[in-house]
Amino acid sequence: MNRALTTLTCLLGLSLIACQPEQDMSTESAEETVSGEVAVMPAPQVAQTTTQASLLSEPNWAILFAGHDLSSFNIVGDAEWNIVDDYVEASGDFRSYLVTKGYYTDFLLQAEFWPSTGTNSGIFIRNDSPDEINASGGYEINIRDINEENPQNQTGSIVNHVPPSTNILTEEKWNNYEIRAEGNRIVAQVNGVITADAELDAHQSGPIAFQLNGGHIRFRNIRIRPL
Repeated sequence: MNRALTTLTCLLGLSLIACQPEQDMSTESAEETVSGEVAVMPAPQVAQTTTQASLLSEPNWAILFAGHDLSSFNIVGDAEWNIVDDYVEASGDFRSYLVTKGYYTDFLLQAEFWPSTGTNSGIFIRNDSPDEINASGGYEINIRDINEENPQNQTGSIVNHVPPSTNILTEEKWNNYEIRAEGNRIVAQVNGVITADAELDAHQSGPIAFQLNGGHIRFRNIRIRPL
């Protein structure tokens, strides 16, 4: 009986093995083409222009500058704005601007900036004119760590409207600016800290301008999302 039982067990085992489905070869076959050659996966697409960067960005965000070109801007003033690596920079005792070709009303703007020691710069929003950029024709969110003439107009302030809530030091390093304009409310953040929050209704829409007003300023990773 033991020999018969052993024989029966072996036969059942062989029968089960024979009935097993063939090994899943989907992983290997996925790596081969019909001809048997190994398929080469396409490399991730790398943006070469501002337009391509926008198409590859997160939904609802428009890329204004990602290190490729200045196609989103007009240059106002005499400074030379040069692209170096992934940023754009200008220097000297000039008053000059990168002015967006588009007009914006309600938006969330994000940009990184690097000012040298003593730099006077800023980001202007809702300007009345694309050719005459100033704090009276729109709103200037300032970049100027030391402003002995008017300490209320230092980095993080909305010039002539709201002083910075705290003293932010940004010189000689990369920093983040986030500016939210929605209806009459404008909120500015520097490196995640809210520095200005105000209700202002004089200017409702217009281009955005990035300023050099003395010193050396760099900008990179500029993007905007309509609200």
